[in-house]
Amino acid sequence: MLQGLAAKLTNLIGGGLVDKVVDTAVKYFPPDVSPEQQQQFALECRQLELKYAQQQQRLINQAEALLTQRISQLEGTAQDLLALPVIGRLLLFLRGAQRPVWGFATLYLDWCWFATWQLTDQQETALTLINVLVLGFLFGERAIKNVMPLIMQVTRHARKAP
Repeated sequence: MLQGLAAKLTNLIGGGLVDKVVDTAVKYFPPDVSPEQQQQFALECRQLELKYAQQQQRLINQAEALLTQRISQLEGTAQDLLALPVIGRLLLFLRGAQRPVWGFATLYLDWCWFATWQLTDQQETALTLINVLVLGFLFGERAIKNVMPLIMQVTRHARKAP
């Protein structure tokens, strides 16, 4: 499984170059090469692929660390706000309280939507958009990508119902 993952990662990063090299080498083996030598060569190729993938991941991690460091230099960090006596602590509190406030406000809107409100299609679309934005903010883009097909299916089904 790890070899398959390494092969896919290497193929993704190298644009398929490593697979082409391996396939070409295997294709042009001399006929007198023993199966053991072929297996040894294939093992060495896979080890090279894994090493290449590890190097690529290390470089990606270094680039992300440098980017994060550069952003903190340009924008500052939360600890920089503590330099402001009262306003800094207030801003830190508001910054930390923002996610729960948005989350509970959206939860309240959804409860009203499903429990008591009679909304038009435009209002329902607006509330769906609010949910997607707030949930994307709270849980990230990956969560929205995973849930979006279900949301689209539910909204299509709800519109077809009388």
